[in-house]
Amino acid sequence: MLRSEKKSLFRFLVIYMITTMALFTLASTLFFTYEKHRLLDEQRDVLKTYAEDLSNQIRTLHQSTHPTLAYPINKHYHSALFDIDKAYIFGDFQAENIDFTKPYHIKDKTLYHVKPVIPYYLGAAYIVLKSPINRAPIQKLFQHTILFLLVALFMFLILGYFLGRLFTAPMRQSFEKMNRFIQDTTHELNTPISTILTNIELLDTLYECEGKEERKRIEIASKTLSRLYDDMTYLTLNHEYHREVKQYNISQLLRERIAYFSTMIETKKIHLVSKIDENISIMIDENDAIRLIDNLLSNAIKYNRQKGLLTITLTQQSLSIEDSGIGMHKEALEKIFKRFERSNDSEGGFGIGMDIVHQITTYYNFKIDIQSKIKLGTKVSVQWEK
Repeated sequence: MLRSEKKSLFRFLVIYMITTMALFTLASTLFFTYEKHRLLDEQRDVLKTYAEDLSNQIRTLHQSTHPTLAYPINKHYHSALFDIDKAYIFGDFQAENIDFTKPYHIKDKTLYHVKPVIPYYLGAAYIVLKSPINRAPIQKLFQHTILFLLVALFMFLILGYFLGRLFTAPMRQSFEKMNRFIQDTTHELNTPISTILTNIELLDTLYECEGKEERKRIEIASKTLSRLYDDMTYLTLNHEYHREVKQYNISQLLRERIAYFSTMIETKKIHLVSKIDENISIMIDENDAIRLIDNLLSNAIKYNRQKGLLTITLTQQSLSIEDSGIGMHKEALEKIFKRFERSNDSEGGFGIGMDIVHQITTYYNFKIDIQSKIKLGTKVSVQWEK
């Protein structure tokens, strides 16, 4: 799966799951609240039935002529009698802060039921029953609701993953077609570019011909095509080719690549200042080192001004390339490592050079720093040692 495809799929799943979780959590909360109230209503109905039964027993006692009256006790609830002034008369519990305005209320996980007695029996105007709330069915309901929510979210995650793959399939196919096109194009370009460069070198070596400026332009164009070919090949093989990481002499390679770009430097009449320490070696693959240096040099030349200054510094710790060109805005710097992004549309290119630089520095844990000011230039530093 491509990196861009993974990002798109991840973003889709995040949005999809957040939305789904919010909706299902809301629905589950409403369902749990409704069912909880229903279970409490059932317990209220039971307490109401007990209150009616107790009221009948109190009426029977009121009508009794027996000298001793036994207060009815029930193991399922506690009860008490209160007079018209809401003062306690008798019962198997003494309660405080009873809310006589409501037929039912809950306090300290206990359900209270207040039943008015009309007419008064034994001086009682109110019967108050209390019973501990049966938490077992509510707890079971809560567990089932959570389990349903987790199972539903898991099922929707699987569904979202397959939907995401389905939605990203056209993008994947487009990338595959583009990659095949790049591979076919680079394959077809390799032979003619190599032929042009080889024959230009032979012309310069074997013959003294007129039109040196024209030949330089052809050489520059051919080397530009050659560099683009190498970059596109690097991108298509970046995750597949074998890297041979070893101690590599960057000092020698840097001089060779400066010589390779010398024609471009001379054409723009750029003043080159190079400060290259001898025998600087780092652990890197040769192809990665070439791609890193070539893209940095190419950008410094391309975005430099006519008769500008190009400063190249290589030390044991880092490589820095500074130009006196057009520079970049802060917004452009923030997007410089994105593929196909270009800091300036007035110059050519595909916007893949700095993406390659970023891939290489990330792979080797190099630190890259870019400082740029509009109309003053840009300085790129790659540090491999702290």
